[in-house]
Amino acid sequence: MTRKSTPQAAGTVAAYPRRAGASEHEAASQDALAHRLAALLGRRFAPGYRPSRHREEPPPYYVPDRSIVGTARAAVLGIRRAADLYGGVVPHAFVATKSISHGLIGPQARAPRAWAVALPDALRDVVLAGYTAFCAEDALAAGQRLLRRGPLRLKPADASAGRGQVVARDEAALRAAVAALSPWVMERLGVVLEEDLAEVETYSVGWARVGKMEIAYVGTQELTDDNEGNAVYGGSALRVARGGFDALRALPLDERERHAVDMACRYDAAVSAAYPELLASRRNYDVAFGLGAGGAARAGVLEQSWRAGGASIAELAAMQAFALSPGLKEVRAETRERYGADVTAPTAQRLVFHGVDTAVGPISKSGGILEAGDGGA
Repeated sequence: MTRKSTPQAAGTVAAYPRRAGASEHEAASQDALAHRLAALLGRRFAPGYRPSRHREEPPPYYVPDRSIVGTARAAVLGIRRAADLYGGVVPHAFVATKSISHGLIGPQARAPRAWAVALPDALRDVVLAGYTAFCAEDALAAGQRLLRRGPLRLKPADASAGRGQVVARDEAALRAAVAALSPWVMERLGVVLEEDLAEVETYSVGWARVGKMEIAYVGTQELTDDNEGNAVYGGSALRVARGGFDALRALPLDERERHAVDMACRYDAAVSAAYPELLASRRNYDVAFGLGAGGAARAGVLEQSWRAGGASIAELAAMQAFALSPGLKEVRAETRERYGADVTAPTAQRLVFHGVDTAVGPISKSGGILEAGDGGA
């Protein structure tokens, strides 16, 4: 007689690693994902996990709050393949950032030793006009060149949700923005200077695999005002297909959705070829459509994410729906983030966090299924 597997016997899921100083809403998001992944995998969620307390146990399925840097660090944790975590392992810290999307201002510009020199040329047709710099001198030179064609957007490589970005319309604004950057962070991770777009619509394109479950999706992002009045990430509405990108392309996508998927796939292939050590069970790409200088239509991949991100609650909701309904081919799912003390609390089923966060103030985060279909309209 064989013993029936239980969630505990099958292993654990851990919201780990987590950066020191993670705020309440960040920790809640990571824990919520780990809870949902544990249910999907038939495992037990291990709250407060620390490797030092579990040395005699098999490693858990990890849900890190950011990409893990270095295969050596991953091996210490017991991560040897993409199936061991929800997220990714990158060979170098800068590979996890938007810095890899653009080339340097010139052959003498500073860059990390592991910089893939040929990658920017491979990405040229799927990104906006821009440069990456690893020192203030190169950032100023890149910015001055971009200003000849119109306003630019300066993006710190370590920022997320649209925070920390500055639009410069002249050299004075450029110099002020560069002067405000941390030289240490710039040297290690870089800074992106990119053409600024008007009337922007940002799409999310992604793929994820958990166990035997595979999904791919495309959808749009929305902005919202944070508690200081800044426009930041406000959520995503996704069209999710059971299976990979071929399954997604088989859906009746509109022209812009199809274009976003094609650009993201080309970006993914180029980066994977440039950095073959990259492991990722979750791949997400932000793709922007808008108007450049002079009103010309522009489109390009803004950045990649190989970690749990803003759309991940929707990704997991879709996976859960597919697991419950084997014949289901397509669902629509969403995530939502709102700021302010007067936001109505989400239902318990959709709740991720609702309260006062020490870092950003009152914030409400939620997500779930919008509708399900059989792959038709």
